[in-house]
Amino acid sequence: MRTAHTTVNRTALGTGGLVLLLTGSLLAATDRTVARQLPTWWPNSRTNAVLLEPGRLAQVRSEGWWTPTVMAASIGLTVLFAYWALGQMRSGSGRRMALPSPGCTVRPRALAEAVTARATAVPGVARTHARVLPRRGRRLEVELRVWLDPDTSPDAVLPALRAVTAEAEDAAAPYTTHTRLRLSATSHRAPHVR
Repeated sequence: MRTAHTTVNRTALGTGGLVLLLTGSLLAATDRTVARQLPTWWPNSRTNAVLLEPGRLAQVRSEGWWTPTVMAASIGLTVLFAYWALGQMRSGSGRRMALPSPGCTVRPRALAEAVTARATAVPGVARTHARVLPRRGRRLEVELRVWLDPDTSPDAVLPALRAVTAEAEDAAAPYTTHTRLRLSATSHRAPHVR
């Protein structure tokens, strides 16, 4: 799903950028100093020229298809861009995930808070941060970031952290869980004060 979002975003940004570049280039070509230096194949635009002459615009507006086509295109583009923008703002953390028991759901944020609390209780762990991201096809991505106390080796906490992630996988039973664990060490040094 993340790849599809990235592809759509890059395509939309690339198309928008290309349209703006071409429009800006065409507008820049109306300046006399720039127009003299352009190649012969470049479309020649006169200064103070309009895109559509008033007589031609009145003729097009008198056609029966003009108004419905412009309205339908404007509404369609507005709905399409609104849907796309809402899709960008929507986050997977607000949705509820269905559990095997009838009527039972859990929010990904609540599951992340439970994983954070359980991992923080492990001896040798200074602090933790967990994120639970639902994906298509009943898949979950759990990202667990753990900061260890000074003088704590990763080998000392890994079995307990594996037990915490296994417990989270059991809690989200119908979902297939992929967990990423990142360990960091807190510094021995005191913070620098000026």
